[in-house]
Amino acid sequence: MNRSWSYRNCFFLIVLICICCKSQERYGNNGSILPGAYQTKEYLPLLQGKKVGVVVNYASKVANTNVVDSLISLGVNISVIFTPEHGFSGTEDAGSKVCDSLYHDIPVASLYGNKLRPAHSDLVNTDIVVFDLQDVGTRFYTYISTLTYVMEACSEAGKPIIVLDRPDPNGFYVDGPVLEPKFSSFVGLHPVPVVYGMTIGEYATMVKGENWCIRAQNLQLRVVKCKNYTHSSLYKLPVSPSPNLPNMRAIYLYPSLCFFEGTVVSVGRGTDFPFQVIGCPDYPDTGFSFTPKSIPGKSMNPPYKGQLCYGIDLRNIKTEELTEQPGIRLSYLMDMYTKLDKEDSFFTHYFSLLAGTDTLQKQIIEGLSAAEISRSWQKDLEKFKKIRIKYLLYPDFE
Repeated sequence: MNRSWSYRNCFFLIVLICICCKSQERYGNNGSILPGAYQTKEYLPLLQGKKVGVVVNYASKVANTNVVDSLISLGVNISVIFTPEHGFSGTEDAGSKVCDSLYHDIPVASLYGNKLRPAHSDLVNTDIVVFDLQDVGTRFYTYISTLTYVMEACSEAGKPIIVLDRPDPNGFYVDGPVLEPKFSSFVGLHPVPVVYGMTIGEYATMVKGENWCIRAQNLQLRVVKCKNYTHSSLYKLPVSPSPNLPNMRAIYLYPSLCFFEGTVVSVGRGTDFPFQVIGCPDYPDTGFSFTPKSIPGKSMNPPYKGQLCYGIDLRNIKTEELTEQPGIRLSYLMDMYTKLDKEDSFFTHYFSLLAGTDTLQKQIIEGLSAAEISRSWQKDLEKFKKIRIKYLLYPDFE
């Protein structure tokens, strides 16, 4: 046997194995990553003999069982269920009022109806609150605002809160403009970028640590960590987190496409592929079209309902392309702005709330390139990263 050939091939085999292991670490199956809800031994002793409030929805699962049913089966006394935008069943339109209801005779209090935070009366008969919602790591996704308001309510009522952490599907990068305080709203409360690269448990520790919620220092907060998760992990959500984010392509495109909700352009609400297409009736390139319609449980009154929209089909983009080259893609926004030639009528007042600043709109109107706009974010991003790193519970991406 040629020993040099043998050694050389052994070396290449070892390198290949290392590459495969690194790939599996990032792209590995979900079975190796377990959300905090699975770690019952860590939090069940804290709930026994107590009246427990839970903040959940249909995606709050342990395997195929909702956390509510899981806790009930373990003998936990659930006094109230709080539910966010889209409701407990996840069938309410974005922005639609969610009404109070019952589940197994347990009151379900909406935090996206007549109120955005638990009332004091909601917590009187509750000893402790468990928060378990699947976030997507994007500032304008409202579950982190709900988290903040629940934390405030717990602090004021003297109730501890346990956050059952879940992986962030967009947790492998940080990008976008950092929110300016004057643009604070329910689609962006805090001075963080559009993509902040943190799990919802890490975000909770940051809100408390940076005093971003009322009486933060009085809050008793505990985070039950995920197992085997890192910020380099690409975690495929087993359940759609909300009605109009049906798959991983939509989740990866969401940070770039949600800006269009503050423009005259549709993101495909009212189709079977929301946040995977963009367009409107006036778009000049007519090679691709779609017609929004009412879809119960997803979008009853989408923009341009019943109208033929022309635009861009993004369903052919491979998810690998979006994860291997992460970042907010301004090219979609700038292409639409240029080709529609609507000048001041292209943007609505909602755009600056989504962006967290009025600078982005001005930059697009002034004709800055995507690279120039991205560079303008970097100083604020570096400041945020110094805050972010203090609160990470998992190994960071490289």
